[in-house]
Amino acid sequence: MADEYQKWSELPYAGEQKPPHNPEEPYAGSWPDYYLRNKPPGRFTTLSGRPIRLDIQQPSTIDWEQELKKVKHANKHLTPKQATLAEYWGTGVASKQWTPIIDKLIDTYGVTAPRAARILAAVSAGMNDAFTTAWYLKYRWNVARPNQLDHEFETLLCTPRHPTYPSGHATIGGATAEILSYFFPAEQRRLRELAKECADSRLYAGVHFPVDNEQGLRLGKQIGSIVASELEKEDNSRGHSIDVPYRESLHAKLAPPPYKQVIDYDFDGACDSATKNPFVRHHSKQPKPKLFF
Repeated sequence: MADEYQKWSELPYAGEQKPPHNPEEPYAGSWPDYYLRNKPPGRFTTLSGRPIRLDIQQPSTIDWEQELKKVKHANKHLTPKQATLAEYWGTGVASKQWTPIIDKLIDTYGVTAPRAARILAAVSAGMNDAFTTAWYLKYRWNVARPNQLDHEFETLLCTPRHPTYPSGHATIGGATAEILSYFFPAEQRRLRELAKECADSRLYAGVHFPVDNEQGLRLGKQIGSIVASELEKEDNSRGHSIDVPYRESLHAKLAPPPYKQVIDYDFDGACDSATKNPFVRHHSKQPKPKLFF
């Protein structure tokens, strides 16, 4: 069953002649976790040793040709709003847009300095676990990207140099929303909306199948819930729970919108694979203006 889909390591991206030769962090799936355990590889447990069955669909059960049709339909009917979402969430690393969200929550709820540090540490550690788990699955399953199944397909953004399933953006979004919802339960609805928007943006960018995002969100939510469960067990020196969640909503104004980078940076807009964005320059062609988000 595992061989019934196209492999990322065996097919070139659209606009290229050879399979990907510069994979992004192929061993990240073996890095240490903080709230999960993945030893031996593929055997996930909680910190106490309770087995975890990852909440994600096996890629051999997915109709990837049907998924490709959905990607191409979204690409053909892309709206300006969807393009904006793709560019906003796709700028920088997948954790980038969550940083101002965390800071806004801390400021809005008047979180004390020690608790702010604890929140930042917990979310960052949870992000790590979401990434290491997603990366383990990406390279274990080795599922091809949309523009590898159709060599004429032009994406909006550059296709990342790692396998497609599950989506890293979706996994980290799902995990981050759940961890932040543990500390700020009154903001849960908005946080989950942002996580879904982040996940959906990867379809609009043309770099992920819908199922990458849907299953990534599920996996991320599971990881975030595990992190929250571990945090909830922790006591201070008087035997009291450390965390006192903020249950009364202060209606934090969590961006986006506006879809403007809070932490701006002049990223290199060069791309090797084929894109439909006229502002992306290709290494193999004459330089074009860089893409600014």
